Amino acid sequence: MKEPLIILTGPTAAGKTKLSIALAKAVGGEIISADSMQVYRHMDIGSAKISQEEMGGIPHYLVDVLEPFEAFHVVRFQQMAKAAMEEIRSRGHIPILVGGTGFYIQAIVGDVDFTDNETSPVRRELEQRAAEQGSCVLYEELKKVDPESAAIIHENNVKRVIRALEFYRLTGKKISKHNEEQKEKESPYNFAYFVLNEERQKLYERIDRRVDEMIEAGLLREVTLLKEMGCKRGMVSMQGLGYKEILAYLDGECSFLEAVDILKRDTRHFAKRQLTWFRREKDVIWLNKEDYEYKEERILAAMLERLKEKGIIG
Repeated sequence: MKEPLIILTGPTAAGKTKLSIALAKAVGGEIISADSMQVYRHMDIGSAKISQEEMGGIPHYLVDVLEPFEAFHVVRFQQMAKAAMEEIRSRGHIPILVGGTGFYIQAIVGDVDFTDNETSPVRRELEQRAAEQGSCVLYEELKKVDPESAAIIHENNVKRVIRALEFYRLTGKKISKHNEEQKEKESPYNFAYFVLNEERQKLYERIDRRVDEMIEAGLLREVTLLKEMGCKRGMVSMQGLGYKEILAYLDGECSFLEAVDILKRDTRHFAKRQLTWFRREKDVIWLNKEDYEYKEERILAAMLERLKEKGIIG
């Protein structure tokens, strides 16, 4: 018998957090965050981190567990998430992966084998080139050797650009092809992969509103404190939306209003890329909010019905 696993994902600002709590209470689940930023302490506003009050007594994992100076990547996420899943199952509960980082979700659902080469001289050379020449130079190289990967990796995501180039240099293969092969593996889990979605214009309005709320809540102060702690844009934690844009303002590269406008624009673009990713995944169950008249109870009922069909709940 395969172990049960529930995934609830979707574009940023779609409303995953509130629905995930209702779901966890309904099925006896505990939540593992599949988010690359909520794992960090001191980064609450920009990451839209769930609060203790919002958790409603549901245990959460991979939230507030690392310092901003620590690196967090898919291999580390995979290790930490698997440990959390074991702990959750030891209590007879169902693990629920919640978050918008599709790459992380894929790593768990497909039990993807990432051949990590942290100390390879190729990686060190690429990192040095990125520091000296900028990420755009490496991105242009990636477009030539692996256009499929370049199409889904953002130019500013230096870590993934380097990883893709390194894989090509070491193996002679495209990492996009390697990832496709990994995706074809049968999942070790009996899973339900839900994607919560909203009509595009409404989603963009929610994103703009969320950014305004972050500014009102003190995002500028949060990023200022992180900078005073010694956090810099080169760090993995500072690559997150909301942090790199405000750091650019603090470094005098743009006005505050320009930083906010850039943040809204980049978040909308990010949501679009997330949706592109989820459409490429197999066995996805789409939850379009308009199909349920935007009523959470109707969406939850549909989820529970599918979970019964899959034998994940009784």
